[in-house]
Amino acid sequence: MCGIAGIMTADGTAPDQGALDALQAALRHRGPDGDGRYLGEGVGLVHTRLAIIDLETGDQPLFSADGAVLIANAEIYNYLELRQDLGEAPLQTKSDCEPALYLYRRHGVDFANLLRGMYAIAIHDPGEGQLLLSRDPFGIKPIYYVEGDFGFAFASEPNALIAAGLVSPGLVEQPMHELLQIQFTTGRRCIQPQIHRVLPGETLVIAQGRIVDRRRRGALPLERPRKLSETEALTELEQVLLDSVEIHQRADVPYGMFLSGGIDSSALLTLMARLNEQPVRAFTAGFSGTGAHDEREQARALARQLGAEHHEVEFGEADFWCLLPQVAAALDDPAADYAVLPTYKLAATAKAAGLKVVLSGEGGDELFAGYGRYRDAQRSWWVGGPRTMRRTGRFDRLGVLRQASDTWRDGIRAAESTLGAADLSRLQLAQAVDCADWLPNDLLIKLDRCLMAHGVEGRTPFLDEEVADFAYRLPDELKLRDGKGKYLLRRWLANNTPMANPFARKRGFTVPVAEWIRGRGTELGPLVARQPGIDAIARPDKVEALFQNGGKRQGFACWTLLFYALWHRRHILGAAPQGDVFETLAATV
Repeated sequence: MCGIAGIMTADGTAPDQGALDALQAALRHRGPDGDGRYLGEGVGLVHTRLAIIDLETGDQPLFSADGAVLIANAEIYNYLELRQDLGEAPLQTKSDCEPALYLYRRHGVDFANLLRGMYAIAIHDPGEGQLLLSRDPFGIKPIYYVEGDFGFAFASEPNALIAAGLVSPGLVEQPMHELLQIQFTTGRRCIQPQIHRVLPGETLVIAQGRIVDRRRRGALPLERPRKLSETEALTELEQVLLDSVEIHQRADVPYGMFLSGGIDSSALLTLMARLNEQPVRAFTAGFSGTGAHDEREQARALARQLGAEHHEVEFGEADFWCLLPQVAAALDDPAADYAVLPTYKLAATAKAAGLKVVLSGEGGDELFAGYGRYRDAQRSWWVGGPRTMRRTGRFDRLGVLRQASDTWRDGIRAAESTLGAADLSRLQLAQAVDCADWLPNDLLIKLDRCLMAHGVEGRTPFLDEEVADFAYRLPDELKLRDGKGKYLLRRWLANNTPMANPFARKRGFTVPVAEWIRGRGTELGPLVARQPGIDAIARPDKVEALFQNGGKRQGFACWTLLFYALWHRRHILGAAPQGDVFETLAATV
């Protein structure tokens, strides 16, 4: 995996070399194995490489025989099949990304429709005078852009655009309220002014420094459920999952997986153990001595049965206070999801163990209907009708915020409205809404930033087009049954790895942030309350009182304020972390 960035000027003059240098330097952590640069008429592209496939000849930029240029933050899993289909195309490397250049020559702007993988790709075509940016349909790999009088610029992370002086740090009110109320932001617009996301599945065409065309490829087949028996579905499920896990293991470097002990990662380990001759290297986080459910015992037993090499990672209170400033610094596009904490330490542990690639179970809940909110979406009219997802915000009725915005749900409402026009079941609609924003702008940002901060690539076999086509169109009753989600995946796991106990009541994944904050709330509250970012949005006396309240809901509101205070210091005020949480918050900005 890699970092990519570039500039196309509006007037065709050469891009500023200092800006290109800054872009490249800001993305160095994403690609510690090498770098490359391309300068063309009015265009400059930079690349930092994390070498995963074709370690010898896969440096970028890549060039086609007729002068098109590609840089990519990508893993194209069907690259072997594409190379065969391209026949006599003059491929010069064994890179998984090079076929995209020749697909562009054959199919033009729609070249990405043939790619199976995760990607953020930039192609410059000097002959046509255009630059293309393309992002994978689920939004696994990020790409951001700014437009201005100078022209157009893009990068894998917003911080790179700010570091290059192409945009100034600041706050956009609507995304800020989304972050506070639902822990992530929605849509194209980022929390930083003038910075936008290329949407999942979108391809942009840029000419003379301006966007002139947009195309979009959906991640989900927006069709009603198929008619399928359970026996037929189990057979198809095994085929699509085996195929997806197999191609997600294509790498020329060591790989492993994150094992939570839940349904998704247990299924993933089952499949990896079947496909690998050597023991799978599995990493599990746990929280000793807290009220949070610790999944290590279950994961340990499963790893032992399947012959995996199991690594247990303790995430304790000391880790929380020590690592949180670093985590907030890594999440320049913020997601106030406490799962970022163990993910960050798991990535560091995997890196120290010599791994460059980790497979993860993200997407299983969204595609196979694992969340409790999906049950609410299916409620019948005689028990109150279906409930709207995320109908209340984290700070509703707490009286903490200076201005209680009533627009924080507008992004979710827009996705509901757009997707509601399709002929879908109520369950499918709820799944599609989650895949529109929650998945790319929370879970996948978490995975990307936490792993790339350590030079580790995260892969998500559930978020594969073949898996999505199968899972999303399953009959609702094969997703939800007897009050439990992911019925078909549970049934498959029960048949193949019964000791995983997949029909046991799901405990849910929780990091005990509220418990840790409550223990030091009296000390922490005043520090958070006087932060410039907090004082601008909340009443200091109410913030201090909130940190001294022992309620669960108040505890998670405190977590959000703490994360936001640290994020604001780093990404708005430009203050680097100064030690642990307390030292950082006490330091002069």
